Amino acid sequence: MLVSLKCQYALRAILDLACRYDEGKPVKIAETAKAQAIPARFLEVILSQLKQGGFVASQRGNVGGYYLVRAPKDISVGDVIRFVQGPLAPVECVRKGRSKSKCPLHAGCVLLPMWDRVQKAMSDVYDTTTFQDLVGQERKKAKDYVPGYAI
Repeated sequence: MLVSLKCQYALRAILDLACRYDEGKPVKIAETAKAQAIPARFLEVILSQLKQGGFVASQRGNVGGYYLVRAPKDISVGDVIRFVQGPLAPVECVRKGRSKSKCPLHAGCVLLPMWDRVQKAMSDVYDTTTFQDLVGQERKKAKDYVPGYAI
């Protein structure tokens, strides 16, 4: 399963808001766009969709912006991917709710158990990774970073 660029941007936007969650104030689109290298116009559309999905809320005005509705520990990467992109499935025949009868080989398909394992592995990784986990990794990376100065 290829994660779309739109979905990657949505994940990075949520991560940026998660990193700023403890500040307790909304984050302007321009700040997130710059920090995450996302085109601002595209980010506006993505945040609007994430708002409809109940991930973020917005506040108008001079001190306005976007903020997470839930704590980063309560949002998994899988939640966001499924909302933006749909079910986590490496192939159509293992998607939930999909009629298995559309494939003429489904009944005897020897590949199907492998696809099921791939789907389970992806789901396990995405569903057990919260944005709090990613914030911790981001902070550790920033703390461990030692810039090299050379003249």
